[in-house]
Amino acid sequence: MSWDVSEETMMFKVQAEEVNQARDILHQVHEALKEKGYNPINQLVGYLLSGDPAYITSHGNARSLIRRLERDEILEELVKSYLEKK
Repeated sequence: MSWDVSEETMMFKVQAEEVNQARDILHQVHEALKEKGYNPINQLVGYLLSGDPAYITSHGNARSLIRRLERDEILEELVKSYLEKK
C-alpha cells in the first residue's frame, strides 16, 4: 500500500464571525447541560467524538443550537480558547 502524502501544509481558516458564534453556542449548551444535571465536559466530548447529537440535551434548545455548528468550528474555538489562556 502506497500513500501519496503531499509535502505542502493545508491551510484551514474559519471566519471570526463563526468563531464568535461557536463561543456563544458553546456557552449556552454548557449552561443547558449543567441545568439538567449533566457533566457538560463529558457530554460535549461525547458529541465531538461521535457526532451524535443525543449527547446534548434538548433543554434550552441546546441540541438545535449545537447542530448549527460544524464540529471543526467547535474544536477550533476550544483550541483557541485553551491556548490563549496560557
